Amino acid sequence: AYFANKALQAYGLKEIEAQQYRWLVGDGAAELVKRILVISGDPEMKKFDEVYQLYKQSYDDDFLYLTDAYPGILDTLVELKKRSIRLGVLSNKPHPTTCKVVESLFGSGFFDCCYGQRPEMPLKPDPSMLLNILKEFGVMPEECLYFGDTAVDMLTGKRAGVKTVGVLWGFRDKEELEAHEADVIVAHPFEILKLI
Repeated sequence: AYFANKALQAYGLKEIEAQQYRWLVGDGAAELVKRILVISGDPEMKKFDEVYQLYKQSYDDDFLYLTDAYPGILDTLVELKKRSIRLGVLSNKPHPTTCKVVESLFGSGFFDCCYGQRPEMPLKPDPSMLLNILKEFGVMPEECLYFGDTAVDMLTGKRAGVKTVGVLWGFRDKEELEAHEADVIVAHPFEILKLI
């Protein structure tokens, strides 16, 4: 919300209430900018290129603004690593920014792989990036648990043939996760350890 509204304001467009962004994000930066332009008074996308570039640049320049790991995540991930569980990140955020956020929050090399949006790969819910991670790890889909907080995540996991775990500490609700057939729904990161 902060970075998108900053870009809208710079080009004289109406800002959007922060809570509304909960339903606008998740399908990549380009799709987010298209959605906010429609709401903010530019449905013809005349200012798409400018708003898109400013959004991406300002986010990348200050990628940790209001960003932190959810409570309990680090302890849970450390415990998973102790159990020799391989960990990966898959995001629709631009790849360089995704990697910078992950490394800043968890340290370099904490995750075994980190995938963000890349020009040569389709975004989630297409399963291609997740299937690449499985291949990189040398594991079968049935050996993977895929965690996420949105319908896009549940669709991605289903399309890849992995077990999906909906998490309630994100920004979408239980109803969305159930409607998109999460195999399991957890309310706290420590519950992940019981699923292993």
